[in-house]
Amino acid sequence: MKRSTERILTTHTGSLPRPAQLTELLLKVDRGELADGDAGLRAQVADAVADLVRRQAEVGVAVVNDGEAGKVGYSTYVKERLTGFGGEDVGFTSFPQDFADFPDYHAKLMSGVTLRLPACIEPVAYRGRDAVRADIENLRAALDGCAVDDAFLSAASPGVIAVFLANRHYSTDEEYLFALADAMKEEYDEIHRAGIVLQIDCPDLAMARHMLGDETLAEFRARIEAHVEAINHATRDIPPEEMRLHLCWGNYAGPHRHDVPLADVLDIVLRARPVGISFEGANPRHEHEWRVFEEVALPDEKFLIPGVLDSTTNYVEHPRLVADRIVRYAALVGRERVMAGTDCGFATFADLLPVDPAIAWAKLEAMAQGAALASRELW
Repeated sequence: MKRSTERILTTHTGSLPRPAQLTELLLKVDRGELADGDAGLRAQVADAVADLVRRQAEVGVAVVNDGEAGKVGYSTYVKERLTGFGGEDVGFTSFPQDFADFPDYHAKLMSGVTLRLPACIEPVAYRGRDAVRADIENLRAALDGCAVDDAFLSAASPGVIAVFLANRHYSTDEEYLFALADAMKEEYDEIHRAGIVLQIDCPDLAMARHMLGDETLAEFRARIEAHVEAINHATRDIPPEEMRLHLCWGNYAGPHRHDVPLADVLDIVLRARPVGISFEGANPRHEHEWRVFEEVALPDEKFLIPGVLDSTTNYVEHPRLVADRIVRYAALVGRERVMAGTDCGFATFADLLPVDPAIAWAKLEAMAQGAALASRELW
């Protein structure tokens, strides 16, 4: 995996706005109205990936991906790749605590959002080999002749799957968690064998705290310790330096008053095998947490991918602000151990676009400009 050895590299969390026609097809797959392997769908996904990679390179993103073009959602896509799930809208059993504090805002925010969330009702096994191989081939084809530094593909963590798709089959949550780890290992290994950086998406390591509000902090820490163990179990055959992980507090513009502080979970997050740690660092609730790294010594092998763009606002960050955010982290952990990123995805679910697509690309370009400013200062 490339690091910021000569300049600050730029990347993002994963999802990018899909074309409208492709989004409609993905929603049909989600509703069970279209097969995941439909030839027309596959062709549109391949075209979208080619365009998304090209556009990332044009705006200056150094470490690119497929924009998650073939996935309806960063976590729920797995129901098309795993056996064992069924039922309608039974998998998601709780909403963030701040939604309860502001019910009118909750109703407004969720208006028009459609997610099919089945539960686990039978044994889980992986059946998505063709789908992940299509992801790999689409990205490889798009990278051909494209001037970028590196590429990654994202995959849902066992823990975040367990949060969104509830257990109705296994006798314990831990048994379910490790069944998911064993199943998802096949996807993780496929991505690694293709020579592509693997990103494990782990919002559960922070977001689940305010979604499971009946737990004490100690209970929540015990939960995510198990989630990290599941990640390490599932990635045991992949070198840590070929992986990164992403954690967040939920990609929505809400109060976030119940978010667990980064300082309360960071020690557990750092036990995960991936060396790159992507996290929210730009939004008004979490930007101040750069200070955590004044107290916490980053392990030698780890590096940070702080968000320097807020993925929920249509403000386009000034490049000087982006540079200041980067330099602040570099002063604490070293310039080679910082890669500029985004707080979260710009299309976490295909039909949920808090940022206008054209503005999302303008924000990514501002990130590249800010990274260039920071690089001139740091080198």
